[in-house]
Amino acid sequence: MTRAGVGALVAIALTAGLALRVARLDTRPMHNDEANQAIKFGTLLEHGEYRYDAYDHHGPTLYYLSLPAAWLRGQATLASLDEHTLRGVTAVVGTATILLLPLLSAGIGRTAVATSAWLLALSPAMVFYSRMYIQESLFACFTLAFVIALGRVAMGGSLAWATLAGVAAGLAVATKETSVIVLPVAMGACAISWWSLGPGQPMAPLADGRWQRAALVSLAVAAAVAALFYSSFLANPGGVLEPFRAAGTYLDRGLDPADHVHPWHYYLGLLAYSSSGGLRWSEGLVLGLAAVGAVTAWKRDFWARYLTCNVAISAAIFSAIRYKTPWNLLPFYVGAIVLAGIGFSALVHATSSRAVRGALAVALVIASGQLGGQAWRASVTYASDPRNPYVYAQTVPDAVRMATRIRELAAVHPDGARMQVSVIAAPHEQWPLPWYLRAMPLVGYWTAPGDALALQAPVVVASMDHTAALDGALGDRYVSEFFGLRPEVLLTLYIERGLWERFLARASMR
Repeated sequence: MTRAGVGALVAIALTAGLALRVARLDTRPMHNDEANQAIKFGTLLEHGEYRYDAYDHHGPTLYYLSLPAAWLRGQATLASLDEHTLRGVTAVVGTATILLLPLLSAGIGRTAVATSAWLLALSPAMVFYSRMYIQESLFACFTLAFVIALGRVAMGGSLAWATLAGVAAGLAVATKETSVIVLPVAMGACAISWWSLGPGQPMAPLADGRWQRAALVSLAVAAAVAALFYSSFLANPGGVLEPFRAAGTYLDRGLDPADHVHPWHYYLGLLAYSSSGGLRWSEGLVLGLAAVGAVTAWKRDFWARYLTCNVAISAAIFSAIRYKTPWNLLPFYVGAIVLAGIGFSALVHATSSRAVRGALAVALVIASGQLGGQAWRASVTYASDPRNPYVYAQTVPDAVRMATRIRELAAVHPDGARMQVSVIAAPHEQWPLPWYLRAMPLVGYWTAPGDALALQAPVVVASMDHTAALDGALGDRYVSEFFGLRPEVLLTLYIERGLWERFLARASMR
């Protein structure tokens, strides 16, 4: 395949990938994790403040990389933000990951690069989670950049590649705590594959001692990049120590999780095949081609071996950890997609028949079209449907309707948007309300109904655990409605009777 041909195919993949990732970004209700990140970013946007939370949040790159997007759209407050701004950041980074693949052309070949670009653009998992305002699409991008740069260093690349490896490692560390898994795994896979080449291979670039200098450069750059982000760009120097505090938290979650416990084959099953309510999903094309790439890897050169080892080891570790959320598959699945490109290239070059090669290309186009269709269904048509396997603890549209009802009630209240609202629920049942009520400054949050101030609000939102107590405390002064928050999670909306009557009167006049 010519360089121009690869460039054209990568450009098409970029266009298709971006279109799938940015279309109708406000279709799906904000997930509670997204809302949590959005509120954290709002503090940085409005006050220029960032402090790492070793328990409930990940690293700072997502928030700092969101600043240019907000500035470009003229949004300077939390209330002015919207889903397009926030999710647009992760969608663009998810698409930009495709641009890393041409860096592999010399190592895996142009056919593999073009195929990987196409599969990465259309993968339902990669598309769906790129449309979420969470760290995973950034983390997958930085992880792949590190893997590529490290491999180029191992194959005799200049110090520029060592510097790029350090930048990517620093960004990964500043993005998510699981960098302590993926970065060492990549280095181990690189070492295994390098040594497996055996005597007589072109290993002089590392054998002559230059690897020490490359390692020092990478380590220094990675430390500097991570320190800049965690210290809020030197505004809070003590912040560089905060990630170490998180080690115990995430170790406990991994070894003895209280929730999100899934079997070892969870990620494989999610990708291979699922069916619910008449909807079928599968990324078997990617897995099948990746298997071909892995099987043929040891008959080939360093890169195929390196990528195979990296994907296999990291996938095994993530699968062994009992705590699992579906988006955690991205850092090893992005490598599997590259391995799938290698697998398709192996099939193409296994024959000299143009007819067979043409048939393989047609089959790939048809099969990848099926992936793109699934990506659209997952991200738009069934974006919050529990039958969608990529949906996980997803906010249901009913919660958005409840937030809309609260804003409509505020419109007929004398205080307007400054109407007091009390939310009485456990922390995990409060989100994503802080996002949807972000323009109302007098929303208070309680975990139990004991505070008298909470019961003075004209509108009270409560979890079902507290409805018995609140029914007695509020009595006939309030009317109530019920709204879903997530599947099998209901909230009660209590509305002061006089406010409810004004709302009904306004509605009847429309």
